Amino acid sequence: MPYAKPIEYADASPEARAVFDDIMTVRKVDTVNNFWKSLANDPATMRRTWESIKEIMAPGALDPVTKELIYIAVSVTNGCEYCIASHTAAAANKGMTPEMFAEMMAVTGMANETNRLVTGYRVALDESLR
Repeated sequence: MPYAKPIEYADASPEARAVFDDIMTVRKVDTVNNFWKSLANDPATMRRTWESIKEIMAPGALDPVTKELIYIAVSVTNGCEYCIASHTAAAANKGMTPEMFAEMMAVTGMANETNRLVTGYRVALDESLR
């Protein structure tokens, strides 16, 4: 059960509506997903989060599919089912193939496994890595 009731556009504050409008314009969609509707309960956090996402996910040194794959990997590691679903859909829309997803999951699983082994064994950092 959601902690905060999602706020629909018609019921949103003017500040939240402005963010909804920007999201729909930037993403070229007719509605926003439940993440943004939930954040509309705190329009300041909503605006700050949207501005950060726009900046981080904008074109840069990494291509859009790679950025989405990283987002999925972190979401898998953190156990965020909503983010996994959202960013998997976004990655697919940007050109992710099933093979890319499978390889990203293999790397994510391996990184999590070896990270835990290093943590458990308390492996000292090699001099060459300093």
